[in-house]
Amino acid sequence: MENIYEECLFYELKKSNLKVEKQKALPLIYEEVKLDVGYRIDMIIEDKFIVEVKSVEALTDVHLAQLLTYLRLSDCRLGLLINFNVKLLKEGVRRVINGAL
Repeated sequence: MENIYEECLFYELKKSNLKVEKQKALPLIYEEVKLDVGYRIDMIIEDKFIVEVKSVEALTDVHLAQLLTYLRLSDCRLGLLINFNVKLLKEGVRRVINGAL
């Protein structure tokens, strides 16, 4: 289900004329070498903002850690963790900040 929500959100953001990339590979830099370790950002908007899409019973610390890792590796400051498996969407949205804004 996550891929369906991701595609719909991607479509809506593109309609708003935002620069959006989905499933963007995020290499790890280790001793000046880029390593492809399988990190993929669900969406990055305007090269500044990360969105991670979930469809789970409840968001967990693992989901939060995943988004924080992506924020740190990409030098982005702000992200949204969105769980679509809720009755009201606002209950499934969590804003995550990398450091101070």
